[in-house]
Amino acid sequence: MTTKIKGMDKSFIKIKCPDCGTETLTYARGSTEVKCPVCNTVLAKPTGGKFEINGQISGEFK
Repeated sequence: MTTKIKGMDKSFIKIKCPDCGTETLTYARGSTEVKCPVCNTVLAKPTGGKFEINGQISGEFK
């Protein structure tokens, strides 16, 4: 499942890896790919102002 994030008011998000289930905390508006630290699956890709999320957002934090 791929989710696009646009205009989030939260500073950080926690993404659950679709392959191994590991949760990774990342900045909500990033400019680099975010990979799972366990299985190296790409969890988030920057797409010009938006993040394309490959996984499930399991938390949002300010």
